[in-house]
Amino acid sequence: MICTSVREGVECFFMSKKGCKFTGGTCYPVVEECGTCNRIVEFPTGKYCMIYPDPAAKWRIGTCDMATHIKAEEAEKAGKINPLKASKRMAR
Repeated sequence: MICTSVREGVECFFMSKKGCKFTGGTCYPVVEECGTCNRIVEFPTGKYCMIYPDPAAKWRIGTCDMATHIKAEEAEKAGKINPLKASKRMAR
């Protein structure tokens, strides 16, 4: 349904005919850790995440998995080689 509380005019999973079903009956604004994420949209009531209704909860358990401003450290992990496996490969 279309949100009628803080993100007016946007499709929202938590909206029902009786109002917002999310905890507290409303979405929460973004936190400082969200920074310059591309999923932040500004409304007259403030800045809100288009993915999560409570962005602070995602940052409490670690980094937000949908954050666009954080680069994955895949290249750093790929550079590490197990020395035992490397010696076995050389022996072949």
